[in-house]
Amino acid sequence: MDFIIKNIKENITSVARKIGYVIIDARNNVEYNLVRKLTGQNYPRFHIYVKQRGEHFDFSLHLDQKQPSYAGVHAHSGEYEGPVIETEADRIKEILT
Repeated sequence: MDFIIKNIKENITSVARKIGYVIIDARNNVEYNLVRKLTGQNYPRFHIYVKQRGEHFDFSLHLDQKQPSYAGVHAHSGEYEGPVIETEADRIKEILT
């Protein structure tokens, strides 16, 4: 699920902490890879790619159900829509707006 939140006057580290996510990767200080575990294990977890454009943040959210099955392969069991994803997106929007 993709969504945009405008007029965020904080940096990505602060935003990630505020919504309960951890930054696991960054590209050129513009695109970030964040996760939020749902249990004590690595999976399932919410996974967000965030692109920062000034005070606008583009979010691409999905739920990773399990880790990739084969080494070197990024494909996994993921959910990209549905009530669980919508609820998480609404939670993030409420925190940041």
